[in-house]
Amino acid sequence: MRYLPHTPEDVDAMLKAVGADSVDDLFESIPVDCRRKHPLRLPESLSEWELNDHIDTLGADMAVSPDYRIFMGAGSYAHHIPAVVSYLLGRSEFATAYTPYQPEMSQGTLQAIFEYQTLTARLLGMKVANASQYDGASALAEAVLMAMRISRRKKQVAVSRAIHPHYRRVLETYLAPTDYEIVPLPYLPGGVTDLDPLDTMDDLAAVAVQSPNFFGCIENIETAAQRAHDKQALCIAAFSEPLAYGLLKNPGSQGADIACGEGQSMGIAPSFGGPALGMFATRMKYVRSMPGRIVGQTVDTDGRRGFVLTLATREQHIRREKATSNICTNNSLCALAAAMYMATLGKTGIRELARLNYDRCEYLKAELRDAGFTLPFEQSTFNEFVVDFGKNFEKTHSRLAADNIIAGLSLEKYYPELSGHYLLCVTEMLTKDDIDRLVSAVR
Repeated sequence: MRYLPHTPEDVDAMLKAVGADSVDDLFESIPVDCRRKHPLRLPESLSEWELNDHIDTLGADMAVSPDYRIFMGAGSYAHHIPAVVSYLLGRSEFATAYTPYQPEMSQGTLQAIFEYQTLTARLLGMKVANASQYDGASALAEAVLMAMRISRRKKQVAVSRAIHPHYRRVLETYLAPTDYEIVPLPYLPGGVTDLDPLDTMDDLAAVAVQSPNFFGCIENIETAAQRAHDKQALCIAAFSEPLAYGLLKNPGSQGADIACGEGQSMGIAPSFGGPALGMFATRMKYVRSMPGRIVGQTVDTDGRRGFVLTLATREQHIRREKATSNICTNNSLCALAAAMYMATLGKTGIRELARLNYDRCEYLKAELRDAGFTLPFEQSTFNEFVVDFGKNFEKTHSRLAADNIIAGLSLEKYYPELSGHYLLCVTEMLTKDDIDRLVSAVR
């Protein structure tokens, strides 16, 4: 990226073009008592090479592959990205994060989004998918809002405690100013959601579960959907690792009404906080309640195939405050990466890769059991699982980190009752030798 800061002459020219005397004039519409009264305490400016050195120094404090062997997933997964994906994604025709609005100018990008929607719908077993959301957490929150619009006057939503804690926190933030009630569903000793509390809920709009859940355990979406439908509520199936559906039954085939979650593992490298990809799909009868944008296929007056934004009920278009969502940003470049990744691997490739991930994870589970460690959740898992290392494992964890091994994520911060328990993840990026090295180190 070129390093081109604005010069004072650049700023003056832009202010003159918009008819302002100073930058402060651009903020006149903001009440004085809402403006910062003191300048930001920023460090002195840096030259380009000084800034590069500073960023390199910050980066050196992070544990990243391939220098580290990272046995941590928890919603962000390291998978091999085929070179063709990175190459095509960097082409100038696609290197933009913004969704196009002029179909006569953007047929290539619109078609790419259409293909993404098609592949996403097939992967999740749904009839329609949108052009993507901001990330998995906002996708879940938007799914709950969508379910409440469909259910109209119902005010309760049952949310599994085995859903990613960050997703649940974002949902709480979305619903905090409203009169909707989030009812947490506990998890059972086996690591899956306890659905029995649904029997006492009479004002239920939706039931949200995640599979594989945050513990890596595979939930029974079909049972959750049936229990939700018995209450005339919708079933929302969340996920953080869509690769699992290369092996597992997808949400649509199990009766879920909305499938949503994080698509980072589909061709997007893990990064410190992003970018991410919110995948979102539903049944056709709910399409007009779905947030975000949908690209559709049509024909022009000469009968030639073309692509347009079919539905875009958002605040920037026609609905304003009545839009299905006012926070439905999507990163089109990330959606394009996922489309390229799915198309490159294909149905067979996704299945084989999912099996490879499953097998390597099962190998680590077996080796840890042989080493004398307890795996508290006996439910079938995919990619990741919980192990009880004991309450004094922090020192060992730090020692391993100094030896370039990240031995999972401590769960105590998110689940105080799971002190000494760690969430471990294995993908195809970790070899048998890496796994044996971890087991030997913790033994």
